[in-house]
Amino acid sequence: MDVWVLSFLVFAVSQVGTPGPANMALLATGARYGFRAALPFVAGVAFGKQLIIWPIGFGLMGLAETAPWLFIGLKYISAGYIFWLAWRVANMRLDPGAAAARAPGFFAGLAVHPLNPKAWAMIVTGFTSFVAPGTSALTATATIALCLFVTQAVCHPIWTYFGDRIARHVSGTPYERYLMWTLAGFTVLFVLIAIFEGEL
Repeated sequence: MDVWVLSFLVFAVSQVGTPGPANMALLATGARYGFRAALPFVAGVAFGKQLIIWPIGFGLMGLAETAPWLFIGLKYISAGYIFWLAWRVANMRLDPGAAAARAPGFFAGLAVHPLNPKAWAMIVTGFTSFVAPGTSALTATATIALCLFVTQAVCHPIWTYFGDRIARHVSGTPYERYLMWTLAGFTVLFVLIAIFEGEL
């Protein structure tokens, strides 16, 4: 088999389904705007990962040898963006459903994964660890893209719905501020882990 699909799916679930910058953004968006209003954002996040998968599959990582500074710069620019999102989350206050018209949309979601160090590390690991030597770029890329999209289609709405449920219990209570700061703190933590342990 050109791509070890079952093994990769297990890996994908372990990455997409566990906490990280994207899932913290989904959780916070669901908490702030409600599940239904957040769905365009969820779709954008899912499709945004495709913007990384296809260029990597067709040789983008070859640039790492000729222009390593490009990937180092990307890593820290991405981290800065996620830190900024974390700051916004920390200062966000919940009012589920009341601000649906201002919920971030599809295009806002598209930017999340291209600027997420964990997503880059996950995808590079997929190509380097689960693709047999000699596999065509199209076969490998299409398989990994489909596996990750299916995994996201299941996991991302769950995180968003979980945020919506949490908000209904803590909105307007003294616990609200602690929740948002905790989400922001975890977002920063996961980015730092991706930067220092992941491989771009």
